[in-house]
Amino acid sequence: MNRESAISAVVKDHTAMMNRLYGLEEQYPFLRVHTLGYSVGGRGIPMIRLGEERSGRTVVYVGTHHGTDRITAAVLLCFLEDYCSSLQEKRRLYSINMEYLFRSRLLCIIPMLNPDGVQLHRYGADGFPNSRQLIAMNRGSTDFAHWQANGRGVDLHHNYSAGFAEYKKFEHSCGITGGAASRCGGEYPESEPESGALAAYLRLDPSLRMLFTLHHGGREIFCTSGGICPPHSREKARIFAEMSGCTVAEPVGMASNGTLTDWAIRELQCPAFTVGCGGENASSAQEVYRTYMRMREMLFTAPLTV
Repeated sequence: MNRESAISAVVKDHTAMMNRLYGLEEQYPFLRVHTLGYSVGGRGIPMIRLGEERSGRTVVYVGTHHGTDRITAAVLLCFLEDYCSSLQEKRRLYSINMEYLFRSRLLCIIPMLNPDGVQLHRYGADGFPNSRQLIAMNRGSTDFAHWQANGRGVDLHHNYSAGFAEYKKFEHSCGITGGAASRCGGEYPESEPESGALAAYLRLDPSLRMLFTLHHGGREIFCTSGGICPPHSREKARIFAEMSGCTVAEPVGMASNGTLTDWAIRELQCPAFTVGCGGENASSAQEVYRTYMRMREMLFTAPLTV
């Protein structure tokens, strides 16, 4: 991966991301862009499946739960291009035979779960039919620079069933009683089309072996939920932390309930990791390149640990 590729991977918004994905689909015949579902605002949520469908071992990477997390979409686009070019050119990465990785594992990559949140974060509420309500949720401000939620004020990161009731207690203690720029978990688990589509898809995949949720900032890895830790997850988290320059940490407070990682661990009994990639949500080409290079080894080697 070079800096020029990072420039092409910079994600300004949903449209720019889709254009880049369609470009990669044209370039690489083994890459197909599917649609997981649609956002509140009707934007398609892309899903890329790379590898042997019958491998029996699926690893999932999810980016951009938050509107401010678009750098994670760029990181996953860098990974896609890096993977595809290395496979086509039969290059090894970290001693990995890419043809073997392709044959033996299926990677499911969802770079932008929350396209409406990215649109709001980038451009504000103009063009949204519920713009007045969104501005009210944003405390009356038209500046959406810190908007994390989806297109109706629900924080997708906390819209999953594991620990949802406990999360709602935290939410109310913070004075959140309805849609907001962040931390509103929604009326009920999977109330939102984005999180609902993802959860429904994962429930139906018996080959799921590992899941990663990527966020910007933090430089931490979480692998437990409510004291529950799938076998060998701590060991893997320590390895992934060494690769990525992160620290293994325990989620506390509002971070400890209602997330995709919590749900995957408790409901699916699947090893799951929340990874703070670092990086700034402004997502310049230089920042995308630096952040991706920190995550690169982990993204390529993690599938071979299952």
